[in-house]
Amino acid sequence: MQWDTRQKNLLLILARDVASKLATPMFVVDAEGTLVFFNEAAEAVLGQSFADAGEMVAEEWSTGFSPVDAEGRSLPLRELPLGIALFEGRPAHRTFRIRGADGVERDLAVTALPLLAHPDELVGAVALFWDESAEKGEGEA
Repeated sequence: MQWDTRQKNLLLILARDVASKLATPMFVVDAEGTLVFFNEAAEAVLGQSFADAGEMVAEEWSTGFSPVDAEGRSLPLRELPLGIALFEGRPAHRTFRIRGADGVERDLAVTALPLLAHPDELVGAVALFWDESAEKGEGEA
């Protein structure tokens, strides 16, 4: 899948490039919250490839993986680390459970960072995450 960089901010292009080189799962979203990329390492955790998923608006990715807290309560976008990075412009970290596209539930630890071109110019955000259930020997189909 070829990525059209003509209308993307340089910082998003660089974030995608970094993500593509990392062995750690990483999400990249633009300032509107549209998922513009996740790397190969994220595919195993999310249960699908980016080529299959494609770009998704925030309402899709924030609910599509059914994120819930430790008590099983659904987490709205603004309570997810990536939502906090986007809407509040600050780093955030949280653990929660998702259901991957493959139907497997996984406990994730997620750290999100806003992408700021200037102190007052948010161009997107990134989230680095890892499957804590894999470390415990859970979450495998």
